[in-house]
Amino acid sequence: MLQTFEVANIRCGGCASTIRTALDDAGFNNVKVDLLSEPRKVSADIHDDKELERFKKVLRDHGYPLVDEAIGLLDSATLKAKSFVSCAVGKFSTEEEKK
Repeated sequence: MLQTFEVANIRCGGCASTIRTALDDAGFNNVKVDLLSEPRKVSADIHDDKELERFKKVLRDHGYPLVDEAIGLLDSATLKAKSFVSCAVGKFSTEEEKK
């Protein structure tokens, strides 16, 4: 079932590219990143609680927690730093694909 979540720290197409690649690599289907909404939204087919936890972990591992997740100040700073790096990697990957 397609589910949509509000996700923090998404700023651009590089972020979206990183998220799509990470979720695709983790086996999620129908991954979409909405850059027009605020906060940004990410959708994917998620069928049960186990998949939902894996979805959240993949996002967090790249610096993109769900908006409604409770995170501390240190975690917030760490996740923002991770998302900055993930964004740069996503931009680089997107540019390489264009060549």
